[in-house]
Amino acid sequence: MNRQILKILLPILVLIIGGLGAYELVKSQAVVQTNPPEIPPPLVRVQTVYPTDLQLMVSAQGTVAPRTESTLVAQVAGQITRVSPAFVNGGFFEKGDVLLAIDPRDYEVAVAQARVQVAQAELRLAREKEEGAIARDEWKRLGNGEPTALVLREPQIAEARATLAAAEGALTRARLNLERTQIRTPYPGRVRAKDADIGQYVNPGSPVGRIYAVDYAEVRLPVPDDQLAYLNVPLSFRNRTDSDAGPEVRFRATFAGREHTYMGRIVRVEGEIDPRSRMVTLVGRVDNPYRQRDHNRPPLAVGMFVAAEIMGYRAEEVAVIPRAALRGKDRVLVVLDYRLYYRAIDILRADAETVVVRSGLKSGEQVCVSPLDTVVEGMRVRTALDTESSDLTQTGGTP
Repeated sequence: MNRQILKILLPILVLIIGGLGAYELVKSQAVVQTNPPEIPPPLVRVQTVYPTDLQLMVSAQGTVAPRTESTLVAQVAGQITRVSPAFVNGGFFEKGDVLLAIDPRDYEVAVAQARVQVAQAELRLAREKEEGAIARDEWKRLGNGEPTALVLREPQIAEARATLAAAEGALTRARLNLERTQIRTPYPGRVRAKDADIGQYVNPGSPVGRIYAVDYAEVRLPVPDDQLAYLNVPLSFRNRTDSDAGPEVRFRATFAGREHTYMGRIVRVEGEIDPRSRMVTLVGRVDNPYRQRDHNRPPLAVGMFVAAEIMGYRAEEVAVIPRAALRGKDRVLVVLDYRLYYRAIDILRADAETVVVRSGLKSGEQVCVSPLDTVVEGMRVRTALDTESSDLTQTGGTP
């Protein structure tokens, strides 16, 4: 009997205890309050401005060319009897060196014959002068009045004098032709092409080779005309008499897999502006490009492609910022007390990567360089520097 009562009462007791527990849980439940989500200010990268002095430079490219190139031409006819060892493609020579020699024997004979003609003309002139003097003396003793020019042999003397001048001219021409049998170089240079060799017969006007000067090399450097504002270039005027050199130029060339540097100077501005590209061509010069300065640097050879950095004016107390910091034509975003503000600046120069600011920014100010779709004047931001410092502090690091 007791067991049956216990089986009935125990489930009822469990249900009563469970119900009381559920009631207490519901009764003690806390009220949940929801808060709106917090959106942090956008994170931007900034660059701190520090005014400094800056050497302005203008970049250009060009190809090395000789300052003078000539074609050697035979001035007399004959067979080539001697060739200099330097007369090969790429050979070097000095001013006055004989590269080719033509058989001189015919011209030596011509010189000898011309000397004979000069001697005969001198003898005739001396005879005519002596006969004229004798005629004058005889006229003074026997004649009356003034003697005529024919009596004094003045026409004969003039003819003899002209004959002597012609003979001397023929001798000069013969000597000149003999001298021209040796083809000499007009300047120190290098052989570009060899068009004749020993045993070959040449006529007057026949080209025998091409040479170019090596005392200095020139590079034509086209630059936009607005870039001249940053350079002190020697502009050409009709009444200009001075030869002051222009700014220095640093040439860079890659040869045999290595980059090499050469220093030169702007010497002149060419006379025309390209009407299509509006480019002005500056001419840079490198003195003695083939002189060996060290064993690791090759000569600045003709035909080498070079990149040039032309030294311009030195700008004082300017700020250099990335081009990405520019907003519009002449404005930037400055971060002050974690807020963005537009600031107008005076731009000295701008290129594809940087902007040189003449005024409008103070030392220590931070300029936003991050791209932003929408900017409201005075909007709050976080800077990359603040975020890094916070992360270091939380991890126990030292900023």
